[in-house]
Amino acid sequence: MKLTLDTIARCTSGYTKKKRDESVEHYLKRLTHLYLEDRGIDEIGDDLALCRNLTVLYLYDNKLPKVPNLTYNHNITHLYLQNNQICRVENLTPLRKLTKLYLGGNCITVVEGLDKLDALQELHIEHQDLPPGEKILFDPRSLVNLSKTLQVLNVSGNNLDSITDLLCLRDLTQFSASDNHLTDMKELSHLLSAWRYLWRLDLQGNPLCHKSKYRDRLIVMATNLEVLDGKEITETSRQFIKNWQASKDERKRKNELALLHKNTDLGSLGEKDLPPVSIQRHASIPGYIMPGLPRKQFEAVLARSNTLTSSAPPGLRGDKKVSAPRFPDIFLTKFKVLSQEYNF
Repeated sequence: MKLTLDTIARCTSGYTKKKRDESVEHYLKRLTHLYLEDRGIDEIGDDLALCRNLTVLYLYDNKLPKVPNLTYNHNITHLYLQNNQICRVENLTPLRKLTKLYLGGNCITVVEGLDKLDALQELHIEHQDLPPGEKILFDPRSLVNLSKTLQVLNVSGNNLDSITDLLCLRDLTQFSASDNHLTDMKELSHLLSAWRYLWRLDLQGNPLCHKSKYRDRLIVMATNLEVLDGKEITETSRQFIKNWQASKDERKRKNELALLHKNTDLGSLGEKDLPPVSIQRHASIPGYIMPGLPRKQFEAVLARSNTLTSSAPPGLRGDKKVSAPRFPDIFLTKFKVLSQEYNF
């Protein structure tokens, strides 16, 4: 269906009805809101050019294959184009006053053509009908321009596995990236540290949501967060989690400090710092010493054993002409003498 002047005239609010003696051209020039949603429209034409004062245009739930030519509608601030068949972001350069753009549910693969929109505050480009295995991409020039004004961004359901490209959007207050493939908590932590004004975050349906203490960790990361995954963060729960994290960090700090001191003490001991090892050397070490035996008594026993040894057969004497006795024989001889002496 092609948009006609008659359709435009019938799709206005009750507050801006056409007067009896008013021409169509004059009437269309007065319009500020136009409700053309769900009309089966697949072609716009140039009739919208007559609506010079149009500020809000509803064109969602139609069959538009592209963004209509809005060259003469430079006063538009809200544009609703979701759930059409649009494949490319174009024809938006004249809309310098545009603050809210809704493009969800189309076939857009690249977010582009936004580098001239100096007033855009909200961009909704969720759930694009993408080719299998592809994810939505962001034109760097558009991102640089959006970083000056954008506050609300919805990129849900676009097969995203990383959102590092969005780091430059430091004025974001609301961000929705549900139903994607995000897994990296470190990446998210880096982004949240840059998005200091973020108070609403929705990441439902991503793999990282199943990680241990996911919600608690995000509340600690984003100190200004008020709503996470559709649930409000109460001040009581926030304070409890902060105290828990502070206690955990303190324990970790003490353990690291203790380990550092231990390593420092061990590392400061050089060869010169080691205590000397004392080795006691004796002039003569007896062959056998009976524990607990007084010295005089031991010497008497030893002398007696020597007497027995000298009177022993030639094989056991200490004669130079006789080979020296083996140690086990001498030891056994002394042991026999001592056993007789002390009856053991």
